[in-house]
Amino acid sequence: MTQHPHGHHDGHTEHRGDGPVSWAMAARATLHCLTGCALGEVLGMVIGTALAWHNAPTMAVAIVLAFAFGYSFTMAAVLRAGLDLRAAFKVALAADTVSILVMELIDNGVVLVVPGAMDAQLSEWLFWLALALAFALAFVATTPVNRWLISKGKGHAVVHQYH
Repeated sequence: MTQHPHGHHDGHTEHRGDGPVSWAMAARATLHCLTGCALGEVLGMVIGTALAWHNAPTMAVAIVLAFAFGYSFTMAAVLRAGLDLRAAFKVALAADTVSILVMELIDNGVVLVVPGAMDAQLSEWLFWLALALAFALAFVATTPVNRWLISKGKGHAVVHQYH
């Protein structure tokens, strides 16, 4: 694997699509993306459940917030690196769209198929257990996707040049 240090003190490396990508690198990218997605997803589910919304609007808000939080985490990092808002948004779109989309398909699919999960209240263990299972499965499914994207110089690889 060819890796190019980019001077960041945390040991991350830049990848330009010129060879194999480690599973650890893919897992870090996935975890970064999942953190933003999970915050948005949970907030959306909490809002919809607390307001007694039906399943469709609750899920729609959760998905919108998952994308918003996912993109905002990446945008914050590249804004600190000196990019303007428009450029930061373009980087976030390029870096996270496929990853967030896969995560949302997996985790919403899991919540939909777990019996009673969409109707569970915030105070019920089923609500939180279904979300935890959904995020775990989304992480497992998305890590290989991110590994492939990074190996092609896409996805989270586009962010590393700004660290």
